[in-house]
Amino acid sequence: MKRIILLAWLFAASTGLKGGILPVIESERVTLEYVARKAEERARKPFVSPRADLPEALRTLTYDTYRDIVFRREKALWSDSKSPFLVEFFHPGYIYQEPVRCYEFTLTHVQQIRFVQDFFDYRHSATPLKVPTDTGYAGIRLLYQLNQTNTWDELGAFLGASYFRLLGSGQTYGPSARGLALDCGGTDRPEEFPVWTDWWLGKPQPNDKVLQLYAILDSVSCAGAYSFVIRPGSPGNQPTTAVKIEAIVYFRDPALVHAVSPDRKPLDTIGLAPLTSMFWFGPNTERKFDDYRPAVHDSDGLLMRMEGGQMIWRPLDDGPVMRHQKFAARHIGGFGLLQRNRDFRDYQDLFNSYQSVPTVWVEPEGTNWDNGEVHLVELSSQYEGLDNIVAFWNPAAKPAPLQPYRFAYNLYWTRETDMSLSTNKAVATRVGLDPADPRRRLFVIDFDIPSLVSEANPPKAETSCSENALLANTDLFWNGEAKTWRVILKMLPKEGNKEPVDLRCTLKKGNDAISETWSYLWSPP
Repeated sequence: MKRIILLAWLFAASTGLKGGILPVIESERVTLEYVARKAEERARKPFVSPRADLPEALRTLTYDTYRDIVFRREKALWSDSKSPFLVEFFHPGYIYQEPVRCYEFTLTHVQQIRFVQDFFDYRHSATPLKVPTDTGYAGIRLLYQLNQTNTWDELGAFLGASYFRLLGSGQTYGPSARGLALDCGGTDRPEEFPVWTDWWLGKPQPNDKVLQLYAILDSVSCAGAYSFVIRPGSPGNQPTTAVKIEAIVYFRDPALVHAVSPDRKPLDTIGLAPLTSMFWFGPNTERKFDDYRPAVHDSDGLLMRMEGGQMIWRPLDDGPVMRHQKFAARHIGGFGLLQRNRDFRDYQDLFNSYQSVPTVWVEPEGTNWDNGEVHLVELSSQYEGLDNIVAFWNPAAKPAPLQPYRFAYNLYWTRETDMSLSTNKAVATRVGLDPADPRRRLFVIDFDIPSLVSEANPPKAETSCSENALLANTDLFWNGEAKTWRVILKMLPKEGNKEPVDLRCTLKKGNDAISETWSYLWSPP
């Protein structure tokens, strides 16, 4: 017995765990299949929220008392080794009322990381909370020398429901991703928010360039296993942070769903690779806000790579009501929420570096991406503190109960200056009143076509709109100041129309498209 205890302490010391709690070590090889077995076992039972395990003292933490609690950097996981990654933990409580269990694993063993109060500085609190060691944490923060040697930067965080966000070199936080989005954007049912409940953190070796994580996602309707292989960016040629995600999800039998939520309707949408961002206003916004800045957004458009390579650019907007648009696709090549405007002058904000937030691009792998829809949900917002934009893939074929539903994709946290996602782009959209006719709306679109910079050899603009409006006129001009091609559309909504108008524009040479397809959804005031 003494030998077993000694080995346990040696293992704990080698992995960088501190806190004086003897870990329980299992001889296990952690893989996606290992986590999937646990997820399947859970899916065979009704969902039980981790919220039930949170002590009452943590539920009643206020915004101010929670902000007083900070993690001690010297207590970070692996901080006493030569690890290229560190992990910090978020304290449970306040709005983070669904604690997660954390484990550390090596090639041969796994052990739970219990809650340790000594990991945290309670600062102004006269008496620290008494938190049981089996409580768990709110989430995890990843650290890496992302921008310069010997300086630990925040690489990413997994915190709240199934949200997570990452950074590449030279980037600041903006959009987020999620594990799964269920019934997002529905008007006849509430959205279901799955949560991360368990994390397995792979101890990296000193020369490792990637970090391996596994997780369980759980909700009323399903439980699933996720694998994350995170390759951080670095200054210079490779600033993009790339994440390979593989998942195996088990959807619960309807009887188990109704046992927990009797009024729950069958799932209408299953959002794979969901992305979340913020758009308040920009040059195309018709709802004007009293703000000194010319634009406020973390993303300005949705880009989609359709079958055959067609690129569709859909500028975002903050309309007067929620809008939910669907783009049918087969063999989707990729989609993402982009931030194209990268100049400080576009925002004039000294406190929020909107010019530095990442573009997040989804690149599918394998099956379950062959037939379905890209969904875009735009919530109406009155301020910049709300993430009001969601994009995701909804597969046409829905999974059967308790059958392993597998999918995989790559996520890139990048900028178009670092990773070329499209060429011949729609680089600006402006909307306003037609001065010649107040019934009409004017749409001004600038296309950047580097190979076509002479007005002596112009392309042609092919345009269309939905049946609830008419295109009164289309003009094409060479913009010598910006070296772009400018299309001006004049659109007349049909009398009495209250539905959004779908507009499209593509530049062509002969019968061949030479630009992205600009797609816009205009909503009547």
